[in-house]
Amino acid sequence: MKRSRFSEEQIIAVLKEQEAGMATADVCRRYGVSSATFYKWKSKYGGLEVSDARRLRQLEQENERLKKLLADSMLDNAMLKEISAKKF
Repeated sequence: MKRSRFSEEQIIAVLKEQEAGMATADVCRRYGVSSATFYKWKSKYGGLEVSDARRLRQLEQENERLKKLLADSMLDNAMLKEISAKKF
């Protein structure tokens, strides 16, 4: 997945600018993002504070790690079932 050139903290600052009364088109033009990107950010980070965004990032990383562990254990389980089926 492509890394964003904006951090979560910067995205939240951009959203707060728009919430403070600046027009969406002006905010998008100022930071060089499309309106679609802006609204995607708004749906994901709207209403969050910087600390909330950090916690969200930590939870996403932990979720990714747990999914990898689950996939590895399921693969091991499938291999063991295949081996035991060949023995009998």
